[in-house]
Amino acid sequence: MRYEIDGNNIVLKEYDSFCISETLECGQCFRFEKLGHEDYYIIAMERLLHIFNKGGDIVFENTSETDFKNIWYNYFDFGRDYSEIKNILSSCDDTVKNAINHAPGIRILNQDFFECLISFIISQNNRIPMIKKAVANISQKYGKYLGEFNGNGCYSFPLPTDLVKANEAELMECKTGFRAKYIIDAVSRVVSGEIDGHKFLNMSTGDVRERLMSIKGVGPKVADCVMLFSLSKSDAFPTDVWVKRVMSYFYFDGQDTPIKAIHNLADEKFGKYSGFAQQYLFNYAREFKIGSDKKAASEK
Repeated sequence: MRYEIDGNNIVLKEYDSFCISETLECGQCFRFEKLGHEDYYIIAMERLLHIFNKGGDIVFENTSETDFKNIWYNYFDFGRDYSEIKNILSSCDDTVKNAINHAPGIRILNQDFFECLISFIISQNNRIPMIKKAVANISQKYGKYLGEFNGNGCYSFPLPTDLVKANEAELMECKTGFRAKYIIDAVSRVVSGEIDGHKFLNMSTGDVRERLMSIKGVGPKVADCVMLFSLSKSDAFPTDVWVKRVMSYFYFDGQDTPIKAIHNLADEKFGKYSGFAQQYLFNYAREFKIGSDKKAASEK
């Protein structure tokens, strides 16, 4: 990677395997807005970031070098060699190879643990626009004002000690629905120290999954999303309806397949890179409606 400082901007001149839209739009985060082609603003890590592609360069607008090194470098996982990961996964089979070639610029974000946990609790049986709305409402009500962008007020996601003040009725006003009671349980466990993202970093994926699933309303899919997107557990394999469809379609002759069998195959085939494979496959399945009414892109 090579970057230059241009006034108040950081400009990536050389970078590996990074497309802004492919990374943001693949279902792993919810606090972004699209402004134009490869042009987004993001709220993360108590920062507001305008990021866009300009002539092949990636511009981090109004961003200090300190913030780029200390926040965004890790957030976008720039320290990892994605070319190597894609080469390893592409050698597994043509399905993963096709999925990678369709969106080679996906990177797995390293998000704040608490925000990721609450966001994916909200994601259960929910559509992305509604998830984004609920997270934005919670941030506006309990978070810190960060400034304006395009005439809209922007707020950080609240700290656990701020969100613990919310009751179920107030959270439901934020459009969380039945998930409000799950959020309350999660927040109380984080505040008490029972659920600790820092400690989880040094625990096994299986042990962390078990601890996360002790939270009311947190099942395997939410636990795996939190582990993959905020705890660097790259062997986690979140399995939602799209991942289940693509795995059943390509690896189980289209038969309805138990999630345990899917996880066993993913572990055997992809190993420690299962989470990366999941992101490519999830995006591929959703883009081409694989396993639903439409046939796979490879058969078109």
